[in-house]
Amino acid sequence: MVEVQPLDAVVYNQEKVDINKVIAPPYDVITNEEQQKLYERSPYNIVRLILSSAKDRYEDAKKSFENWQNEKVLVKTDKPVIFYIIQKYTTESGKKVERKGFIAKNRVEEFSSKNILPHEYTMGGPKEDRLKLTRACEANFSQIFMVYSDPSMMIEKEIAPKYVSGKPFIDAVDDKGVQNLVYLIDEEDDIKKIQQLLSDKTLLIADGHHRYETALNYSKEASAPEAQYVMSYFTNSEDDNLIIFPTHRIITKFIEPYVLLESVKKYYDLEEYTFVSSNKDEIKAKFLADLEKSNAERISMGLYMKNVNKFYLLKLKEGVLEMIDAPDVLKKLDLTVLHELIITNELGYSRDEQMAQDGIKYIKQEFEAFDMIDKGTAEASFIMAYPKMKDIKDISAAGYRMPQKSTYFYPKLLSGVAINPLK
Repeated sequence: MVEVQPLDAVVYNQEKVDINKVIAPPYDVITNEEQQKLYERSPYNIVRLILSSAKDRYEDAKKSFENWQNEKVLVKTDKPVIFYIIQKYTTESGKKVERKGFIAKNRVEEFSSKNILPHEYTMGGPKEDRLKLTRACEANFSQIFMVYSDPSMMIEKEIAPKYVSGKPFIDAVDDKGVQNLVYLIDEEDDIKKIQQLLSDKTLLIADGHHRYETALNYSKEASAPEAQYVMSYFTNSEDDNLIIFPTHRIITKFIEPYVLLESVKKYYDLEEYTFVSSNKDEIKAKFLADLEKSNAERISMGLYMKNVNKFYLLKLKEGVLEMIDAPDVLKKLDLTVLHELIITNELGYSRDEQMAQDGIKYIKQEFEAFDMIDKGTAEASFIMAYPKMKDIKDISAAGYRMPQKSTYFYPKLLSGVAINPLK
């Protein structure tokens, strides 16, 4: 049984600060340059808590957190609430999207319970860092990203409409241009309906695996009842507005294009898209559209190489999956096939090199995967199709995890919407 509770949250006092100047992305996507910009944006930006630049970053975050509360820059909500969020953005292809979800807290539990499932592997360094911060501040500053399934769309259809018709608690636009509208669900009956809905669901961790495992570790050492919970964002996998973006594989170590093509032809049928400068954008758009159509029928991906005026659509040949030593549920992933057959077997990258991104990069932005080739900073880009939620669910339910950097749930969730005290 999944136990979800509303938040006795700490929030920014918007009479004292401009919410647009104090929000920030999650700590793990903030570059050094972005960190400095966020520091300069406001003395109260949440980056000073989630990613302090002080010598003792954990003690500095603790002092800032305490001081901001004393100054009433951060205040408690009047009563326990659930934060309903609508994130509005436009994709590169021009599609308008409104992703919906809510922030609450859930009791942490071991993955062995099968109530909460991971889908990616974690590394020790980030978990130790987040645990030290949690110990120092005794609070969650960012949310775990959870996905559940409700085909009835009860929250979206029955509960949310009565709240979203009013003025939002927060209306903020992040640096990516995503509008974040936040509404407070505070009626007890509505909160109970949400709790009941989630109670028998299986939750899939979409993003925030390190933070979840940190919360699990912290719950075992902290005595406060609040420490048994972690702040999470919940979104419905049945909503078409939940879009998972791929993470593309970029080869940066030198390789001759014809050598790579000969390797690829062993496993894939190739379809060529030749272009000239005047029609490149048009041909690329058709290539990307055909990639998605093809991948819906059989494992497919794209290839773009330096100094070659062609895009290649790669379609896996029949019988090739038998060459891969992996569970059947993992074999149907395009990334499993790419890593096993091409990156490991043909190009000779070791597991350590792949994990460390040595000679290979994992790029989220589609335009960047093409730009690196055009600018000559990479040799080849493997363009991946959009991941399927069903594949992620099937792999997690079977007790396995996706390859490293497989999925990119966009947009990222803001830090600074709510803070969950753990004492």
